[in-house]
Amino acid sequence: MRGQVILSPFHFEPYIFRMSMREKLELLQQKRSESEQGGGTDRIATQHQKGKMTARERLDVLLDPGTFVELDRFVTHRATDFGLADQKVLGDGVVTGWGRVEGRLVYVFSQDFTVFGGSLSEAHAEKICKVMDLAVQNGAPVVGLNDSGGARIQEGVASLGGYADIFLRNTLASGVVPQISAILGPCAGGAVYSPAITDFIFMVRGISYMFVTGPNVVKTVTHEEVDFEKLGGADVHGGTSGIAHFVHDSELESITAIRTLLGFLPGNNLDSPPVRQSDDPSDRREEALLEVVPDEPTKPYDMHEVLKHVIDNGKFLEVQPDYGSNLIVGFARLAGRPVGIVANQPAALAGVLDIAASLKGARFIRFCDAFNVPLVTFEDVPGFLPGVAQEHGGIIKHGAKLLYAYCEATVPKLTVITRKAYGGAYDVMSSRHIRGDYNVAWPSAEIAVMGPKGAVEILYKGEASDERTNEYREKFAHPYQAAARGYLDDIIDPRDTRPRLIEALITLDTKRAKNPPKKHGNIPL
Repeated sequence: MRGQVILSPFHFEPYIFRMSMREKLELLQQKRSESEQGGGTDRIATQHQKGKMTARERLDVLLDPGTFVELDRFVTHRATDFGLADQKVLGDGVVTGWGRVEGRLVYVFSQDFTVFGGSLSEAHAEKICKVMDLAVQNGAPVVGLNDSGGARIQEGVASLGGYADIFLRNTLASGVVPQISAILGPCAGGAVYSPAITDFIFMVRGISYMFVTGPNVVKTVTHEEVDFEKLGGADVHGGTSGIAHFVHDSELESITAIRTLLGFLPGNNLDSPPVRQSDDPSDRREEALLEVVPDEPTKPYDMHEVLKHVIDNGKFLEVQPDYGSNLIVGFARLAGRPVGIVANQPAALAGVLDIAASLKGARFIRFCDAFNVPLVTFEDVPGFLPGVAQEHGGIIKHGAKLLYAYCEATVPKLTVITRKAYGGAYDVMSSRHIRGDYNVAWPSAEIAVMGPKGAVEILYKGEASDERTNEYREKFAHPYQAAARGYLDDIIDPRDTRPRLIEALITLDTKRAKNPPKKHGNIPL
């Protein structure tokens, strides 16, 4: 009806249409300022007292200064039950938009615990879905800073539907754009499944918690007494469950590490990882590599010592360092080019492959393959871990995941065998047989079905002897048989490892390989 006054959803002055432009701009500035206050000064103070940053302060750390462009700052929830009609806060508990990290586009959402405890409403979810859709459409990573009490109970199924909308987008974006989640507060119930689908999870000791059911429910159902930290704290998920990929002591450290991680990753699955200038000479030979691997084949050593002498400036971003520590995975650069490192760790369980290592390696390899990050494998593996617990726990199918990931990967795959490469584990660790592109060994390499002692005990049963063990060692405990069959491309001087890998990596820059057409494979989950 002409002349009818329409009340604004923000309860603005109903006569706003009578205002001058300057007055309207003043009102706009007022509302912008209001949206930036979140739940108000008292709740912001409470957030700070807990040692936590606000949603906007976190974005200030994550993004390059002055690059954040906010979306949907004026969105409010649409619920009316339980008094919510009179409790509307601009932004509805999540700050969304885009910005830059080292000049590169990133889409972000940051949940605001000062507004309804960061709980997810229908409108809150729609804001997150919008930036996720934009990220896929424009080929840029999504970073979610999670700090939420879970579903907004007052909205019932609308809130649950909002979570499902996010889960679907996480799934469809998987392998298309990198997805990173920081848990910077509670994350419980259905809320945990969005971060779980994303590529990397960051947690902070003392403030991050993830669990499907909390301590009270656990006590009621199973009668187990457990607190938040022991049930779903950062160290539990960083070391026991393997849910968290990075664990830090402070929010600042954690968010800064996200910036570092993004520096290794392309914006999407069609781009190449960002290459940087390196001041570390590509032809650098490293004398120290002659001393790293002990002459005694059963003596442990730290594979990190090998890595630091090969990669650019020794800088290595390790992923899941406290989970499955018998396998090392992480990001580094060779001549400025990002690579994914996968390495057996002789200093932990002699470097064997077990369930945790297989899961850790398989997921990392598949991420690198999805985003065009070449894989460099450093191999010293005596086999798979024996035992009833491993067999009953499914080492067969879990080990097959690692094998599947390597077989499926079409990115450049380079392998260096430093010492042991025994049994099926030799096949699994990016061997030539499963499409390894450049496979070399040090003179100290031993490539065989199993170690000399075990082999002789099987071959000669009760007639095993030191003489026969030495005979077997001389025949198989070296890399020359494998090289003679072309399973190794070369046997190299350890000092030349860096230049040889860089040369091969540059050569493989134009590699083109595709898997047979299919909807998707059926990885042994």
